[in-house]
Amino acid sequence: MAIFFSKREIVIPGQLLAEGRFRPSMGTYEQEGKVYSAVVGLAELRGNTVKVVPLQGVYIPREGDFVIGTITVVAGNNWKVDIGGPYLASLHANNALRRPYDDDISRYMSTGDVISAEVIAFDRNTGPFLSMKGRGLRKLEGGMLVKISPAKIPRVIGLRGSMINMIKDLLRIHAFVGQNGIIWIRSRDLEIQKLAVKAFKMIEAEAHTSNLTDRVNEMLKNALAEIKGSSSSEKPEVKGDDVTERSPDEKGAIVSEGGDVPGSDMEDTSETSPENEEAVATPESEEPVVELETSEEKDGTSDELEIPENESESKEVNEE
Repeated sequence: MAIFFSKREIVIPGQLLAEGRFRPSMGTYEQEGKVYSAVVGLAELRGNTVKVVPLQGVYIPREGDFVIGTITVVAGNNWKVDIGGPYLASLHANNALRRPYDDDISRYMSTGDVISAEVIAFDRNTGPFLSMKGRGLRKLEGGMLVKISPAKIPRVIGLRGSMINMIKDLLRIHAFVGQNGIIWIRSRDLEIQKLAVKAFKMIEAEAHTSNLTDRVNEMLKNALAEIKGSSSSEKPEVKGDDVTERSPDEKGAIVSEGGDVPGSDMEDTSETSPENEEAVATPESEEPVVELETSEEKDGTSDELEIPENESESKEVNEE
C-alpha cells in the first residue's frame, strides 16, 4: 500500500494518488488496483478512502441536496425552478402546499420568488424534482443571493459548520447555504451584508489554502472594528439639551432581525443551532386559504435559518 500525495495537495486528472487497498471516492477512479484523480482539486484521505474535492465545476444535482433556487415558470400544478447548472428543476404543488389548495398556485409562489428546497429525485432525462416539505424549506423573503462555485460550498460550510457558524456569529446575519453554489443572506445593515459577501468571495478564491477560517475571522473582525469606529465618529456632540441622539439603527449599529443577536445557528446545516431564530415575516393576506407547509407546521420545530442536516460527501471537507 502506498500514497502518492500530501494532505490537501492540488492534483490533476490522471494523477496517481494511491495503490493497494484504498477505495476511490468523489473525484477519483480506480484502475488495476490504483486510484487516480478524475478532476483538478484537493486530494484527501479518510481512513482508506481517497477523494478529490474539485476546485471548479458546474452543479450536478444529487438526491438529498439542499438547494436555493428562483422560480422562473408557473405551469399547471408545477413550478419550474432555476437552481443553477444545466438542469431546470420541477416543484409540484403536492410537495409544497397543504391540501386543499387553489388551482391557481401562483397565489402562493410566483415568478421571481426565491425558495429553499431539497432534491428528492434526479434523472438526467427529466431533470431534478424538488420538495419543500422539510425543516427550513420555504419561500425566502428579502435578503440577497450570492453565487459561488458549487465546488467551494463544502469550504463555506466548514467542518461541522465551523466556517459558516463563525461568519454568522460575528456578523449577526441570517443565511442559507445551498449545495448548488447559491447563498442567501439577510441583514438590516447594508455594510454588514456587503461584508458577508466579501467573506464568501474570499472563501471561494482561497478555498485551496490552509488556515482559511482563521484568516476570514481576522478579516471580519478588522472590518467590523472599522465600521464601529466610523459609526462612533459620526455620533453628534451633545450641546445642552437641544440635541437628540439617534437610535442604534440610525447609527449603523449591527443588529439582527427582531433585535435579537443570533448565536451559532448553523444553517441549520450545522449541528449547533440556536433557539432564538425568528420566522421570516410574510406579507399579510386576506386570502390565506392554503399556506406553504413550513417546518414548524410539519414537525413543531422553530423556523431556524439553517443548512439542512442531510449529510453529503461534499460536506465532509476538513476546515483547516
